[in-house]
Amino acid sequence: MGATQSAGAAVEEKPIHILWINAGLSCDGDSVSLTAATQPSIEEIALGGLPGLPKIAVHWPLIDFECGPEQGADTFIEWFHRADRGELEPFVLIIEGSIPNEAIKEEGYWAAFGNNPATGQPMTTSEWLDRLAPKALAVVATGTCATYGGIHAMEGNPTGAMGVPDYLGWDWRSKADIPIVCVPGCPVQPDNMAETLTYLLYQAAGQAPMIPLDDKLRPQWLFGMTVHEGCDRGGFYEQGQFAKAYGTPECIVKIGCWGPVVKCNVPKRGWINGVGGCPNVGGICIACTMPGFPDKFMPFMDEPPGAHVSANGSGMYGAMIRRLRNITAKTVDKEPKWRHRGPELTTGYRR
Repeated sequence: MGATQSAGAAVEEKPIHILWINAGLSCDGDSVSLTAATQPSIEEIALGGLPGLPKIAVHWPLIDFECGPEQGADTFIEWFHRADRGELEPFVLIIEGSIPNEAIKEEGYWAAFGNNPATGQPMTTSEWLDRLAPKALAVVATGTCATYGGIHAMEGNPTGAMGVPDYLGWDWRSKADIPIVCVPGCPVQPDNMAETLTYLLYQAAGQAPMIPLDDKLRPQWLFGMTVHEGCDRGGFYEQGQFAKAYGTPECIVKIGCWGPVVKCNVPKRGWINGVGGCPNVGGICIACTMPGFPDKFMPFMDEPPGAHVSANGSGMYGAMIRRLRNITAKTVDKEPKWRHRGPELTTGYRR
């Protein structure tokens, strides 16, 4: 398993370690979400079920059933201390949850992950980030809290919370010259995270070029289109047909959907196995993949600014489009006249 033969002797392949810290300010929803991935599944990634994928070792609180993290058969937190001491290379660091500002208070801490062996005191999440990020092959922020701060970074919050790019710097690069990779979502769409991690592993194996990111550090192929562009309801918008209440199939922009401006592939991809996704099942898009979430998109149930103007414009030309399409439909929504019984052939066929 994962070994190569050299001069008759088996040489164990060195794994890429995945160190997952879920001790930022979060609900652990991104960890739970990843368990639903199918393209690929976390099992396929962890067990090497994909061709050419390098061997990996996953250190993830959600699936480490023996740990506390200080207690347990494998002393789970020791893997992170080993990485800090430079004994665990290469590794990819995944951060879940926003990073609180530990410098704004005189005592205590906002978020921590295990204890410092030297002092016995909790090690803050920000200290882990300070220690491990410079040593990591790549740093991945999963979920909107880790990418841009999310709910915990709302105006008026007491923690000074922020995303990983705000903490490390938007121009930060790993020792492998890889920018911070942000996979936003509240929670992250399962396959988006699994696919991004798979890409980075192939890149680490020399089988993929530098991961293409947009100016908000999101994978371009996942976040290059708006919700509206991939939405099942887009045709209703074009025809000026808007829902006035939940539970109807028309475009829901007038009851609060931000889809026309939000970069997200959920309507196109679905949620699990291609099924579901916010507008697909009648829910408005609240822009959870955007850096300005949630402050710039509240209140969620109100018609977004600009939607009134664009919807009125769509309503005017949409009505005309519907009439023209009805005229066309009357001519094409019936069979040709030569399909009939009788002795006469009227198809236009000539011998």
